[in-house]
Amino acid sequence: MRHSPEALTAFAEAATLGSFSAAARKLGKSQSTVSTAIANLEIDLGLSLFDRSSRKPALTEHGRVMLGKVQEILAASDRLDLSASQLGGGLEAKLSVVWSDTYQSDRFEDMLKAFEQRFPDLEFECLIAEHGDLVSLVQTGRAHIGVVGAQSLYPPDIGSATIAEQSEITLFVASTHALAGMKDITPELLARHRELRLDTYLGSADQVMPAARRSWSAPSYLMLMEMAVLGFGWAAIPRWMVTRFAVGKLTELDARGWPQRVPVDAVWSRQRPLGRAGTWLLQEMLAAPSAPAL
Repeated sequence: MRHSPEALTAFAEAATLGSFSAAARKLGKSQSTVSTAIANLEIDLGLSLFDRSSRKPALTEHGRVMLGKVQEILAASDRLDLSASQLGGGLEAKLSVVWSDTYQSDRFEDMLKAFEQRFPDLEFECLIAEHGDLVSLVQTGRAHIGVVGAQSLYPPDIGSATIAEQSEITLFVASTHALAGMKDITPELLARHRELRLDTYLGSADQVMPAARRSWSAPSYLMLMEMAVLGFGWAAIPRWMVTRFAVGKLTELDARGWPQRVPVDAVWSRQRPLGRAGTWLLQEMLAAPSAPAL
């Protein structure tokens, strides 16, 4: 930087306090040092920052404009120092979390607000994936943390812990579908109609039902929901998603064994230790929900 931080600080303090001597006392420097620093800054800028015609120096019009600019520079320098301090203290430069649509928590909004307040300058990335795709993103380091419908087995390099909240998945069809309105639907009856099945790029670890002979597949619940809304078949979809995005468009099936409660796991790589932000977020996700106040 062409203009020294000391000169910028001296100018900002003198302008704020209205006195070179007061600025010198606050900065722990001699008045002559502060005066010289400000004079050199004026020479570098080619501007008179203070009117020295009276006993008490006053900002010129140019000085008032420059004060705002200098304060911006000093604030940016503070942010730079803070970021360096945080990174040196184990804070990630960026945190990536991959979410399954099976995860829905009443605490999610409050958790993200608390995260933003605690780590305001951290770059935060949210990804969406399911099953094997999600685990692979964590394994390869593309994501630091994953939140996935619980699987019976994870690779040995993946750590996991069950989140307190569970997801409820049930079967839905369009209101115009032949199955809509039927009672006590059996697996045999379901098999006569097209299933819209979740099937990720790397394959699902655990299927909620045996594969149907007639099926369409997609790698996301959102796409399955859209297919169901268009009447192409029945699909197992998280209830929260239908409640939020497809009320009045889909009908829940009265099918044997449904709805199903699905545990949700948080996963991470044992080969890549989490930094401060990732550790905090993981702990928040695993914390039990607080009991409502009476």
